Amino acid sequence: MEMTPTDPLYLGVLIFTGAFAGIISGLLGIGGGFIMSPVQYWLLQETGMDPDLALRAALGTSLFVILINAIIVTHKYHKKQAVLWKPALIMGVSGLISSFGGAAVASYLPASTLSTIFGVVIILGALKTYTTSAVKEKEKIRTNPVFYIFGGILIGFFSGLLGIGGGVVGIPVMLILLHFDMRKAVGTSAAIMLFTSFGGSVGYIINGWGQAGLPPYSLGYINLLNWILLVVPGLLAARTGAEIGHLVNPEYLKHFFVLLMVYVGLEMIGVI
Repeated sequence: MEMTPTDPLYLGVLIFTGAFAGIISGLLGIGGGFIMSPVQYWLLQETGMDPDLALRAALGTSLFVILINAIIVTHKYHKKQAVLWKPALIMGVSGLISSFGGAAVASYLPASTLSTIFGVVIILGALKTYTTSAVKEKEKIRTNPVFYIFGGILIGFFSGLLGIGGGVVGIPVMLILLHFDMRKAVGTSAAIMLFTSFGGSVGYIINGWGQAGLPPYSLGYINLLNWILLVVPGLLAARTGAEIGHLVNPEYLKHFFVLLMVYVGLEMIGVI
């Protein structure tokens, strides 16, 4: 028997997922798309939706949720002076443009290919993050804007392609390539998500406009019903996550981030 969007299980799973993603967003400066997208992908398929359409709707809707969460989280980290605005603006603008392109590419790829790319990118990012120190004591943050532009393009493209805010790519980029410490990487990542999630959301709306087979209340590949169920609890939880993030040891924060990424990556590849 197929599930419907009005089933208590459907509603409950999305509400819980939104709250959990909000906490993770505030805690780690990532959008939580790598949590919301797999859950929505599963739920939409349970309603009888075509897998390719289900994954695109899941990715697009997640990005639109991330846009709202990013506003709250960025404000919190800005007040804690953990956002480096010059790098954030350079990476954000270049990421906005490339995230639109990533969303366009995603509109033509089958679900199996997208989910495999999703999983591989997340696992690689986790492994590189694990081998990088969360606290930079000797290395100076790079100041060459070329590195920021390159990092922004990389973050933005995968953000649009995979329906993520970019944090799971951005934090490893900032730790490894740009020599940020973990707290600055988390705060700046949240600011970059304002740009990448906006560009990606617009891309999913345009590329999904008029697409047959999408559920009711869809704006292109963004499903507004799912969006409301995810964004409201996410907004309430994101503030709490940001507060917790400033109380936790940066190395513990990094390890939690890595474990979460590896689990979701393996899930999307189909290993577990």
